[in-house]
Amino acid sequence: MRVLTLLAGTALLASTAVTAFAADGGSAKLNYAAMDKLGWKLSSQAYTFRELTLFDTLDTMKKIGFKYVELFPGQRLSKEDPAGFDHNATDAQIAAVKAKLKETGIKAMNYGVVGLDNNEANDRKVFDFAKKMGITTIVAEPPEDSFTLLDKLCQEYKMNVAIHDHPQPSHYWNPDTVLKVTQGTSKRIGSCSDTGHWYRSGLVPLDCLKKLKGRIISLHFKDLDESKGDVPWGTGVCNAMGMLEELKRQGFRGVFSIEYERTSGQELVDKVTKCVAWFSASAAKLAPKY
Repeated sequence: MRVLTLLAGTALLASTAVTAFAADGGSAKLNYAAMDKLGWKLSSQAYTFRELTLFDTLDTMKKIGFKYVELFPGQRLSKEDPAGFDHNATDAQIAAVKAKLKETGIKAMNYGVVGLDNNEANDRKVFDFAKKMGITTIVAEPPEDSFTLLDKLCQEYKMNVAIHDHPQPSHYWNPDTVLKVTQGTSKRIGSCSDTGHWYRSGLVPLDCLKKLKGRIISLHFKDLDESKGDVPWGTGVCNAMGMLEELKRQGFRGVFSIEYERTSGQELVDKVTKCVAWFSASAAKLAPKY
């Protein structure tokens, strides 16, 4: 009964937030003051809108109210230039994307999931690209023998590497492996915590967050239904509010990226908008007086 009550409460919060959000024209209702007080940045993984070009993705995100984006390698740049945008981009392509980011008022915070390994020349290419883009965190699933090199590059570039977890049998599906490989590294190496993939691996996302305290750099925050499909935040079985409360307790300050992996078109926009509205309302509920 308690679980049903909690689910009903989070569903009511989501419904109320979306109604208010829509009534005030979308982004006007986002409570950035509360988010800032908590040190939380709401982003979208551009992969959410992978059917669109990067330029169209940024336009869509602007309409929803985002200020931050996580880029992923290979998304088509624009209708005029359909080349995949990644760390192999030309200076002209990088300049075009930076201009589009400025136009939409969106800042690129993260880049990934991208390949990193124990090869300094290859890794520097990714770090150099991230530096040009003003990105602070590279999201990857590097081999275990690469972290001495990556930690050195993180210190040099003043960037983070966040280890992403895909579902098992991927290498980092269990947070214990992330804790193992980060022993002895600086805090610039940590977790990109994909809460939905933990649930898909049979883990309890809240328990995983507790285990990773002090090593969480960013999140691919998800809420899923019992069939393990994405649903608007606060309406699923992953205890989304409990996870936010735990992250507040830990003093986490960083990026939450929406990575919605089903539906498309207007339905996708509507689902993402519900996530945004719920997060804004939840931040207002959790933030100290602002």
